Amino acid sequence: MNHNQQHKVTKSMNTANSNRLKKNCMTYEFELFKLPYAFYALEPNIDALTMELHHDRHLKTYTDNLNATLKPYPELHGWTLERLLCSLHSLPLKIREAVRNNGGGVYNHIYYFSGMCPNDEANKSAHICEPEGSLARKIECVFGGFDEFKKQFKASAIQVFGSGYLWLVANRRGQLKIMETSNQDTPIAQGYCPIICLDLWEHAYYLKHYNDRASYIDDWFNVLNCDFAEKNYECCLAIDNSQTKM
Repeated sequence: MNHNQQHKVTKSMNTANSNRLKKNCMTYEFELFKLPYAFYALEPNIDALTMELHHDRHLKTYTDNLNATLKPYPELHGWTLERLLCSLHSLPLKIREAVRNNGGGVYNHIYYFSGMCPNDEANKSAHICEPEGSLARKIECVFGGFDEFKKQFKASAIQVFGSGYLWLVANRRGQLKIMETSNQDTPIAQGYCPIICLDLWEHAYYLKHYNDRASYIDDWFNVLNCDFAEKNYECCLAIDNSQTKM
């Protein structure tokens, strides 16, 4: 692939990533992401106090710190969140770690919060959705069905040591993979397209589930936003199609 082709691939990936989550199109000064539901909306699976602290304190801290880091660098104020995270090597050495940690914290939390949705009023315990369309077909092909995927995803999540996230991602050809990232690292910085994100930092579940990570994972699946996951995968496929035409 020559330089012009690589530039087109990068441009198409950035466009698809931005379309997938419009909040990530924002540039400095970054605003605190607004939850698409009330703090209590995910109960009894995710409690209101955890949601409030997670959003209003943890995510806000990452957002504020990212803005403080970028403030002295006006040449970076026009960069999107994705560009910052995918171009860490191009940033001044002094701020690379801060952008990776705080920018990653903003990016990952937006995916985590957007990847959940309130329970159906007729069944407050769970809506237990399953993906449909192209994502469902790919999960069937790769994992043998959604139930089997859930088993593998849960087993991987339980094994994550320390703080981090577990993702369902796609590579540049739309192939699925369960992927762990540590701390606030992001899959896009490693060339993967995010579909589903599970926050495994203890502040995401400790008030309700204490150290019972397995129960937290079960409850998280009960509020999984399958429509969001399907749209993410469609964008991943759009990236693949844009490259195929080159």
